[in-house]
Amino acid sequence: MEDFYALRLFLAAFFTFVAVFYTSLVIVKNRRQKRVVCMGRRYSQHWWNHLTFRVFRVSIWLVCVVRLFYPATDQFLLRLSAFEIPQLMWAGATFMVMGFGLAIAANLSLGKQWRSGVDSTATQQLVSEGLYNISRNPAYVGVAIAQFGFFMALPSVFTLICLLVGWHALYKQVNIEEVALNKQFTAQYQQYLQSVPRWF
Repeated sequence: MEDFYALRLFLAAFFTFVAVFYTSLVIVKNRRQKRVVCMGRRYSQHWWNHLTFRVFRVSIWLVCVVRLFYPATDQFLLRLSAFEIPQLMWAGATFMVMGFGLAIAANLSLGKQWRSGVDSTATQQLVSEGLYNISRNPAYVGVAIAQFGFFMALPSVFTLICLLVGWHALYKQVNIEEVALNKQFTAQYQQYLQSVPRWF
């Protein structure tokens, strides 16, 4: 029981920290430069991706905080008790931390080039060094790892849906960004495509 309470506490604290971190990052970036959150044209695939992530981020945070104080809400998540093995669940928590750490490192390494989404009005440079010399999408790899870790840490139908929808949205977003980068950098980006893998 102590393991399960500790995991509840971890998940609530983790997603609260993630929310505060990214909200602070966006506020700071917006003060120093132009808008950094770009949702694209309303009702476009880009816009739907952003909306999906926003809805799921808020839902996940709310669920994790509420279940800390009201454990009975777990029945609505349709938990998969066969996978509720403390060692696996803590391994999932570790994946969450590792994935988030990778995503932070990748985002911060972009410096002023960092955007959430595609900003067609900004003058940008193609970043291909550091983590971006290993993967074309290290931040998204980190997010994908963290999403898988969340499913492991709280095995349920709810987290499985979050995982599948999240991975699908990441895949769609990568396609959108690759089209935009190819249009902006063309030959340079084609060379980058051939030398660095999409994921890892």
